[in-house]
Amino acid sequence: MHDDQEPALELTSELVPLHVIAEGRDLPADHEYSRTALVTAQEGTSAAARTLTPEARKVMDLVSDGLLSVAEVAGRTQLPLGIVRILIAHLVEVGLVFVRPPLPRAVSHDRALLQAVIDGLEKKTLGA
Repeated sequence: MHDDQEPALELTSELVPLHVIAEGRDLPADHEYSRTALVTAQEGTSAAARTLTPEARKVMDLVSDGLLSVAEVAGRTQLPLGIVRILIAHLVEVGLVFVRPPLPRAVSHDRALLQAVIDGLEKKTLGA
C-alpha cells in the first residue's frame, strides 16, 4: 500500500532560499541586534500578526509569552541568526515587537575591599 499524498513543503526547507523568507530585505544599519538582545511582543498585536509570513508569525508566537533573546529565537525557529535579525527588524518597524538591549554584565567587586567595609561597620556597631 502506497500513500499518494506528497509531504507538505516546509517554508524553511533547503528548497526555499533564505532571501525569500526575508522577503528580499536587508538588515537596516540601525537594527544591529546582538545575540543577547531581548525580544518581546507589543501588547494587542495578535490581529496584525495574522497578516505576517509563516516565519514572522512563528517569531511572534515565540515572543508573545515573554522575553527571548535573539539567539533563542533563532534556535527555536531553526533559522539563521541573520534571517532572524531581519525578521525582528521588520517586526519592530511595523510595531509588533519591542527589542531591549541586553542587560550589562555584572561588575565583579574586590572581595578584600568589601570585607574591609564589613569589618569597619562591625567595629563601628560594636564600639558604639
